[in-house]
Amino acid sequence: MKLTSHSFKDGDYLGPQHILSADYGFGCGGGNKSPHLTWQGAPAETRSFAVLCFDPDAPTGSGFWHWVVVNIPPGVTELPLDAGNPAGGTLPRGALQVRTDFGKPGYGGPCPPEGDHPHRYLFSVHAVSMDTLPVTADTAAAVVGFYLNFNTLAKASLMGLYKR
Repeated sequence: MKLTSHSFKDGDYLGPQHILSADYGFGCGGGNKSPHLTWQGAPAETRSFAVLCFDPDAPTGSGFWHWVVVNIPPGVTELPLDAGNPAGGTLPRGALQVRTDFGKPGYGGPCPPEGDHPHRYLFSVHAVSMDTLPVTADTAAAVVGFYLNFNTLAKASLMGLYKR
């Protein structure tokens, strides 16, 4: 599988439109729009997709989940810019955004501590062997990861960076 984006290239810094907005209270002032993502090369037996964004460099001891979307239908191979906006209505029918480490579903952009090293934001798409994962919008991202560990047929990732 291969994951690409019109919003950024693998290893590039994420632009201001993808950075966490000021209303989250962490000191950033970006547009908080999830990037465009597109993928290809999923196995024929794929029954759904999941898209996640994770910061392994967050100073939490366990990283930080910025976006979790599951149950994306198997015929979908692209998420448009700002698909992670819960009020936007651009996610495919049947897709479910799950609670992130911000405490609610939807995309929450990068906002690492000021002066910290560049953080890595790992966007990944999973080809899943199940039509729907047995989760709700309030399920913890770690539980989604547990299910994906046992039901992923293929995976592709793309890394964005951010430092402030």
